[in-house]
Amino acid sequence: MKLGVQLLRFGVVGVAGLLVDLGVLALARSAGLDPYAGRALSFLCAVFATWQINRRYTFHPAGISLWTEWWRYLLAMSGGGAVNLATYSAIVWCFPGVPQIAYWGVCAGSLAGMTVNFVGARCFVFQRKS
Repeated sequence: MKLGVQLLRFGVVGVAGLLVDLGVLALARSAGLDPYAGRALSFLCAVFATWQINRRYTFHPAGISLWTEWWRYLLAMSGGGAVNLATYSAIVWCFPGVPQIAYWGVCAGSLAGMTVNFVGARCFVFQRKS
């Protein structure tokens, strides 16, 4: 698959992941979790959702065990996740009184981590050995 097609699909899957992230964060916050604990939970749910979609439509299974692929994907997404969570935390910390700031932080964090995540998925998780 061409790089441009993969990047477009990855972006579309990222939007689906963002929706999962926002939905789980909203549920976690309504259940009483603070913005950081809620964000950790929502991030893990979003990573699981995007792994399922990306392995099927963007990259295709890596030819390794499902369990190994999942752990590689989670590890690869941790780099982008660190960028994502740092961006989110900075926004939430800098603008504590702004209504709905946690949700704006999720959006900004998702954009910030996308490039790191794409490279990790393409080069580490779903690479094919020739």
